[in-house]
Amino acid sequence: MGLTLYWGSGSPFSWRVLLALEHKRLPYESRLLQFDKQEHQSPPMLKLNPRGRLPVLTDGDYVVFESLAVLYYLDARYPERPIFGAGPEEAGVIMRVICEFQAYAEPAAQRIVDAVFAGPVAPGDPATTDAMHTVAREARTLEARLSKEHWIVGERYSAADMVIFPWLKLLLRALGRTEAAELGARFLPLERNYPALARWIERIEALPNYAKTCPPHWRGS
Repeated sequence: MGLTLYWGSGSPFSWRVLLALEHKRLPYESRLLQFDKQEHQSPPMLKLNPRGRLPVLTDGDYVVFESLAVLYYLDARYPERPIFGAGPEEAGVIMRVICEFQAYAEPAAQRIVDAVFAGPVAPGDPATTDAMHTVAREARTLEARLSKEHWIVGERYSAADMVIFPWLKLLLRALGRTEAAELGARFLPLERNYPALARWIERIEALPNYAKTCPPHWRGS
C-alpha cells in the first residue's frame, strides 16, 4: 500500500518530514490539506490522529504522527540514507541537539512568528523582545557549530538539520516583513550576522528535490 503523507503548507513540522522522505528517496503519496478549510480536523483525519494535527504518515495499515516520531519511524523502517547517525554516539548527539532546539529555540521562534503574522507588532513588546534575544542566542550556538562543519551534527545531513531548517526559514520569512523590520534589525541580514547559517541554508536549498518540499503557498512570493 505504501507511504502516504498528510501535511499542511507552511507547517515546519510537515516540512521536516518532507525533507526526510526526499532525502531517503522514498516513494510516497502526498496529501496536501488546507488549514483554512479545517481539513486536518475532518472526521477521516481525526480517525488517523485524534489530536487533529499534521503531519500524519501512514505506511500500509500503520499510522504515525508527531513529526519527530515520524522521522524516527522512517529511519528505523527504512534505514538506507540514515538521518539519525551511523552509530549510537552520533544518534545521541543528534537527538540532544533536536531536544535542545525544541526546548529553547522553538517556543521563542513560534512566539515571534505568531506576533508578526497576527500583527501589528507592538514596538518594544517585552515578550517578543525576549523571544528575539533567545532566538539570537540559539542562532549563535548553531553558527558556532556550522563554522566548523557543513551540517548541524558532524559531516552528514541529518534529522537535526531537517528539524531546525524549516523553523529558521519560517522565522526569516516573518522577520523579512516590513512591519517586522525593527524586530529583525539585529538578526538580518543573515549573510552578515550569521554567515555560516546562511551558507547552511544554501546547502539545503541545493539538495536534490528540495523544491518539492518548499511550502506551495510560498512559491513566487
